[in-house]
Amino acid sequence: MVNATIATRRGFIKAVGLAAASIAAGPLVRRAIAADPGPGADDAKPAPKPLNVLWISIEDTSRNLGCYGDKYADTPNLDAFAAQGCRYTHAFSPYPVCAPTRSSVITGMYPSTIGSMHMRTGDKGYQCVPPPYVHCFTEHLRAEGYYCTNHTKTDYQFASPFTAWDPGKDWRDRPEGMPFFAVINLTITHESQNWPKKGEKLIHDPAKAPLPSYYPDTPIVRETVARCYDNITTMDKQAGEILARLKADGLEDNTVVFFWPDHGRGMTRCKRWLYDSGTRVPLMVRWPGKVEAGSVRDEFVMLTDLGPTAMSIAGVKVPAYMQGRAFLGEQKAAAPDFLVLARERMDLTSDEHIRAVRDRQYKYIRNFMPERPYAWPIPYRDKMPVMQELRRLHAEGKLSAVQELFFRKTKPVEELYDIAADPDEVNNLAESPKYQDVLKLMRTRLDKWIKDTHDLGGTPEDELIERMWPGKVQPVTAAPQIQPAPAGGRRTTLTITCPTEGASIGYQVDGGRWLLYSQPVAIGSSSQIVAKAIRIGYKTSDLAGWPNKPPPEAASEKPAKAAKRKEKAKAKQDILPPTGTAK
Repeated sequence: MVNATIATRRGFIKAVGLAAASIAAGPLVRRAIAADPGPGADDAKPAPKPLNVLWISIEDTSRNLGCYGDKYADTPNLDAFAAQGCRYTHAFSPYPVCAPTRSSVITGMYPSTIGSMHMRTGDKGYQCVPPPYVHCFTEHLRAEGYYCTNHTKTDYQFASPFTAWDPGKDWRDRPEGMPFFAVINLTITHESQNWPKKGEKLIHDPAKAPLPSYYPDTPIVRETVARCYDNITTMDKQAGEILARLKADGLEDNTVVFFWPDHGRGMTRCKRWLYDSGTRVPLMVRWPGKVEAGSVRDEFVMLTDLGPTAMSIAGVKVPAYMQGRAFLGEQKAAAPDFLVLARERMDLTSDEHIRAVRDRQYKYIRNFMPERPYAWPIPYRDKMPVMQELRRLHAEGKLSAVQELFFRKTKPVEELYDIAADPDEVNNLAESPKYQDVLKLMRTRLDKWIKDTHDLGGTPEDELIERMWPGKVQPVTAAPQIQPAPAGGRRTTLTITCPTEGASIGYQVDGGRWLLYSQPVAIGSSSQIVAKAIRIGYKTSDLAGWPNKPPPEAASEKPAKAAKRKEKAKAKQDILPPTGTAK
């Protein structure tokens, strides 16, 4: 159910007959009926065709694309895409790692506000339970008649609610004529693809690979960087194939396409850290006729803003509770003067609590746990070739002073960098008398943001778990309740509610696909309806039915499938070195 916390732009249809007809016809027809100007409006302009929205999301990639000025990159398809749309130069991920960022994207909320900031919650045996007013933003789109698909990564810090997505891989699986919102996630650039492969032949010349000052110049480092660029080239080809398919289907002119990664490059001192190498990302949008081709915008954008922006483009009201802002469409909001970035625990062994403030020129970082070294062991990261090379050279005393910074036994409480003069962020200005005014301003900005957003970063994770899953037991969503009322003729109008605050409700009619409940449903006298409910982070409810109670075994089928799907997704996300990996 999209309850009272989810605003829609449909007016409430008071006439029972009109409501019954529109509900029976489905969400898209509800749009048409609600927009019907009525008798005597022959000269009225037809309602504009709803826009489609496509996201091409990728993994672990900084701005290493040709269109962003990287001459080592080979990305012809994305370069052409950038020439057709807008390229954003100051886009950032809220967290420098996938799961917290993806929780932010799907909810339009800061992970530190809803409690999804520790990477990963499943490693500690729980799922994030956001406040009850928080829903997956796709439910707002589905409530307005959009067919929403995701292929296939979720990784939200909670199991993806069955109400969030429609079945299918992309727009080709939707009912004919429905507007769509589709996400296609490409995984080739993920950190796990950085291991050398037996018999591989690199496309990019390692000798020409650009190296930041914090990396040593060794064959292993150069080959790893070249391999990252090879993977980006492969991803570019995959993205080009998606765009070509959209064009072949005649949808290019009516579809707004976004391209974005979940955070920065999947290498040491990039991913997992709040430096620009871990948080500053490429973001491009193509909107024919609305966004100037080949344009560049330097406003601050955070990936948290993606959902509200998709809603704004689709003409769906952005709820007031969302912390993300629309940066395109009729609901476009003013851009901020600065962004706040964050990091918490990574894997099971690396408790952390860090915040950063980024404005046009400076980056301020506050380390709330300075006693934790940068190079604290993280098993997954420590398998990576560059990290192993850094540890080897550190042990041998062969790193430069800049490269040794990562191996200090403690972190400074505060870091301050002039990004314009020091893009690698290696010259800490926090103790310089010249920059004390900047430091004070950044402190004030961060302190206010922590208070205003109800930042949970200072709350011990075990305390959060107890709030969300008391006794570390997953709460269960209550079964929905179905109330019938005559609708005239042989039809009955059904109102479905759920006692669990913040739960969403889905329903099936005569065994069809699961639909999102957002207003009363009218069915024929011979039809059977089945409903279930889910609050984010809770177990899905038992089934309810009308006029007959559904069989008990139907309710226990889905959780098993969900568990299997979760295991499969986890295996894809945390890929270990392949058999036959070169040493």
